[in-house]
Amino acid sequence: MNIENVKIQMKKGILEFCVLHIISRGEVYASSLISELKDADFMVVEGTLYPLLNRLRKAGLLDYKWVESDSGPPRKYYSLTATGFELLEQMNETWQGIERSANLIINNDKNKPS
Repeated sequence: MNIENVKIQMKKGILEFCVLHIISRGEVYASSLISELKDADFMVVEGTLYPLLNRLRKAGLLDYKWVESDSGPPRKYYSLTATGFELLEQMNETWQGIERSANLIINNDKNKPS
């Protein structure tokens, strides 16, 4: 099994969660999302992000508005809907449970060789 493939699959599994978290802090432009994700070692490209944003919008979790730009065409800024905030809260609870369970398993010294 290739470790790079494992890393990619693990990150894909939580990408939506991270995107919702970033947007929950306030209106955000797609390139800002990509920049923050890359800063956190999520190597995300527009071809991955835009379909995800579109799916989240169609699911009623995101909204957007167009804002004129001084340096080019208008920009689309995303924000969470009330439904998006509710889902994110549930995802946070799930994440905390997964993290707690994984840490119990990872830190279990019972079966480690002495």
